Amino acid sequence: QVQQNVERLFTRFVEEGKATVRLREPAVDLCLSKANVINLKTFLSAVRLAHQGNDTGVLPLSPLVPAKNSDVEKPKTKMIITSRRDYPLTKSFPFSLEHLQTSYCKLARIDSRVLCLRKLRKLDLSHNHIKQLPATLGDLVCLQELDLHDNHLEAFSGALCSSGLQKSLQLLDLSQNQIQALPIEFCQLRGLVQLRLDDNALLRLPCRIGQLSRLRFLSAARNKLPFLPCDFRRLSLENLDLFGNPFEQPNPLVPNIQLKIPLTLLECAARATVNHRIPYGCHLLPSHLCKDLEVAKTCRCGSACLSSFIQITVTMNLHHVAHTVVLVDNMGGTDAPVLCYFCSLHCYSQFLDRHLQSN
Repeated sequence: QVQQNVERLFTRFVEEGKATVRLREPAVDLCLSKANVINLKTFLSAVRLAHQGNDTGVLPLSPLVPAKNSDVEKPKTKMIITSRRDYPLTKSFPFSLEHLQTSYCKLARIDSRVLCLRKLRKLDLSHNHIKQLPATLGDLVCLQELDLHDNHLEAFSGALCSSGLQKSLQLLDLSQNQIQALPIEFCQLRGLVQLRLDDNALLRLPCRIGQLSRLRFLSAARNKLPFLPCDFRRLSLENLDLFGNPFEQPNPLVPNIQLKIPLTLLECAARATVNHRIPYGCHLLPSHLCKDLEVAKTCRCGSACLSSFIQITVTMNLHHVAHTVVLVDNMGGTDAPVLCYFCSLHCYSQFLDRHLQSN
């Protein structure tokens, strides 16, 4: 089985009792470590002779002795590094890792060696200086938990939201960064259960946040949110924390009117496409129109509107979307302003009549 089947021998660290034998068939690497140096050299010599077709009777082989359990190195699945001096600069990370933490290492970017660890389920890169996330991070298709809190991030890439992380990622911590907005594609991360966005500079939450149907824990405290998106009403949370945001005082009597009367042909076509669920895609429409349709607003009557609408903010008690709510302010409130849209003057006037009657 060895003759003409050894593709390469890696013997650079043989003096440390390490070597690798790469076979052609099956295409595997036999990794040897913690070996006696003399015995290892003898074994490698025998492999070379066998590869060349020498008679087994003349090979310098010693009798095989079964290895003890204590001598067999188990694949390493967890590694925790919490200082710069302990960070491996010359050694590679074990490919068997499932949990890797590299905190307080002053990393300015994600190590390319980490992006090759395809078995990773939990990656903790907190307390570093990372400014940007590579698109290849999305190749870690087993990744369930990603902790990036206390870094220098200014954005979260839309490409990551469209990657393999869509199905795998369950916990995402982006707190203590410098993010002002999340991309439209962010709500494609449908597997998210826990999302932390505290202590950023967020001016808004994703307009389609209601698509995160599995989300149960949401924390976006101490940001710059003036109001919540309309889609926020669709969430079903166990715990919600929005403390310390400069929420505006809702005033339904002061609308932001963006109505175009009569409606443009583009607006009519867009409304019909969404209301009647007509299939569309980039093979039929320009990509910018597809993106506009994906974030179409929904009137209280259930109809869609694109760029012709009336916008107001109304008060919503956060207990409607969460079982446990951290107080919004020091006054003990659990109410927050949420955007509300109307497709016509008729819909707005009906809402206004009901609002005035109730007050």
